[in-house]
Amino acid sequence: MQRIMICEDDPKLSAILKSNIEKYGYDTGVVQEFDRVVEFFQSYDPHLVLMDVNLPKYDGFYWCRQIRALSKCQILFISARSGEMDQVMALEYGADDYITKPFHLEVLMAKIRSQMRRAYGEYAPNTEERIVKLFGLFLYPERLEMELNGNNNQLTKKEAVLLEILIQQSPRVVSREALLEKLWDDQAFVDENTLNVNITRLRKKLQEIGIDNGIETVRGAGYRLQIAWDNRD
Repeated sequence: MQRIMICEDDPKLSAILKSNIEKYGYDTGVVQEFDRVVEFFQSYDPHLVLMDVNLPKYDGFYWCRQIRALSKCQILFISARSGEMDQVMALEYGADDYITKPFHLEVLMAKIRSQMRRAYGEYAPNTEERIVKLFGLFLYPERLEMELNGNNNQLTKKEAVLLEILIQQSPRVVSREALLEKLWDDQAFVDENTLNVNITRLRKKLQEIGIDNGIETVRGAGYRLQIAWDNRD
């Protein structure tokens, strides 16, 4: 059964949404703690998220960015904010659609079914999962996961992009400029330490699955993946 996560702080509306959506055969999970949206998302693992903009603690745009760093699941904004910039921001932050309140439930359900068909049904791309591998190290970019000797670790989107280019270019050195170009559209707005932080985190996660000193810093040139594990194909 496909799962829909409802992130709406109006209890009456969330109850109406839950009841209506379940009539169409979907399972629903309703967020109760609005400072733990990501934790709920990870435990519930939904196929689609209904996200309000105005939420306690942090707004829906913030949570959309957090979810997008973890998953490609469908995100549909439902909001009383009808301004063009709100809709633009939602789409820029990774949302798949935006519907303004008040709305007819039939229209909402049509949009939900459309997103589900596009992502998981008859309109979904018929492609096999990509696997990037090197000497027994497996990277699953769509899952944001890497594995070695049965040990696996979750990655952020940026960490997965970094590891993929390092694997593809191994044993060559990859320049900082090339990595920044892959990670961000406009390097001018990237803090000098941002790449360093992501490399440090990736090194730590490689170490956690058994790869010590996995990324070498080549002074004045960039970074290189060190083949520091034994189970080579």
